[in-house]
Amino acid sequence: MPGRCWRRRWRGVGRPPKPIHVALPPVKRVFNPEPPGVGEEYLTLPELEALRLVDLEGRSLDEAAASMNISRGYVWRLVTGARAKVARALIEGMRIIVEPGGEVEEVG
Repeated sequence: MPGRCWRRRWRGVGRPPKPIHVALPPVKRVFNPEPPGVGEEYLTLPELEALRLVDLEGRSLDEAAASMNISRGYVWRLVTGARAKVARALIEGMRIIVEPGGEVEEVG
């Protein structure tokens, strides 16, 4: 099998992604700075939900992961990315736009 990559043989389709549970959809989807700056920063609904659970409600990563139906490591990546995006938008005066991302399931 010369010229064939060994990784290609074992790569499959993989499992389908599980939906991420989001309890409260945001009331506003766009936040504008005053005065208007240059550029936009996009937050996904899972990032916003993870940020709300961990930072606003003070839950642990395990509790947030259980309520969102995802792993603790994925919650950590969502929170870290969301914090960086919000900090960049606040410091540089950018708009923050919340958009749906991935498989999201709203849970009341």
